[in-house]
Amino acid sequence: MTSYPERFSNLPEYAFPRLRTLLDVHAPGGEVIHMTIGDPKHDFPAWVTDEIVAHADGFRNYPTNEGAPELLGAMAGWVKSRFDVEIDPATQLLALNGTREGLYNAAMALAPETKNGQSPIVLIPNPFYQAYAVAALSVGATPMYLPATQDNNFLPDFAGLSPDVLNRVTIAYLCSPSNPQGAVASRDYWETLIGLAEKYDFKVFADECYSEIYREEGNPPVGALTVARDMGADPERIVVFHSLSKRSNLAGLRSGFAASGPENIRRMRLQRSYSGTPVPQPLQMASARVWSDEEHVIASRALYQDKFRAADEILGNVPGYFPTQAGFFLWLPVEDGEEAALRLWTETGVRVLPGAYLAREADGFNPGAKYIRAAMVAPKEEMKRGLIQLRDCLYG
Repeated sequence: MTSYPERFSNLPEYAFPRLRTLLDVHAPGGEVIHMTIGDPKHDFPAWVTDEIVAHADGFRNYPTNEGAPELLGAMAGWVKSRFDVEIDPATQLLALNGTREGLYNAAMALAPETKNGQSPIVLIPNPFYQAYAVAALSVGATPMYLPATQDNNFLPDFAGLSPDVLNRVTIAYLCSPSNPQGAVASRDYWETLIGLAEKYDFKVFADECYSEIYREEGNPPVGALTVARDMGADPERIVVFHSLSKRSNLAGLRSGFAASGPENIRRMRLQRSYSGTPVPQPLQMASARVWSDEEHVIASRALYQDKFRAADEILGNVPGYFPTQAGFFLWLPVEDGEEAALRLWTETGVRVLPGAYLAREADGFNPGAKYIRAAMVAPKEEMKRGLIQLRDCLYG
């Protein structure tokens, strides 16, 4: 039997400090431009600090595990206004200390030990967010990495799986808009995946943390909750995750939520009462106001849309360039991602992430190996300088 530490030995390099080691070399003098990590730099609402101070007395008390009523109500209101879906804040929502916690702990709470008398499978897009793989391994499931390449519009082909595989699946993770490629699942795509989940009795974990950053105002990505509602799917079939980190440029606030059917949420709340870290009460109160405000989201999205246009102008002639549809990452083709990242750093001072660190080799193929990921989080002019240097260094 594989030991617990050995289970994690084949995770993508992104889960370890390999990049820091590789780039611990002398960089040329001059400006260093960080495009490695998706750490939002746009302004968050100025009144957030005031809200925290106004409720600072709440630091005296242990926070509410499932989320304060004011916070859950604001989250439910946002789901209604954004996705036109009614959910009960008392039974269908769980406040999270950032969605990474939720994406991991949902598997701990909801994954069965066996499926149809067999060992379970967790489906994971490849490349992927490392929490998905760690969750699968932690519950004793077999992670199955499905390539999300340009051939399939950077989304995994769930429909191409055999019934033998699908009959063992307990969870399917999907990030839409996706990290790192910025691909958006269509309504038809969601319908196919949810239909498979209904037919083969597994749950879909929909990571929608980038849903509020998209190209065309008035044309937001469709949500899994909306599609599931329209299909008449079992509410327990879907667990959707959202966060203020990208939507509101508040990664450090650690505020997110999971929405699902009442039984899933009951089990997730119970599990979280033992192992979760509730958001401090003053931060919950501030988060409630942030979820209720859309003006700052529209303003931030406009800045990203301007960056999309700038990236297209700078990189549009690069062979294989894929204009990101949503989120704030560029997924750029190169001959060797690690070599390209190291060359870019040593020659220009621009730091990006090798794509292989976000994926893993499956069937002899790492779908990230010939890519680099560049985060468009810096101010526009700084980002443009970085992309121009990137273009001239790697594609000139």
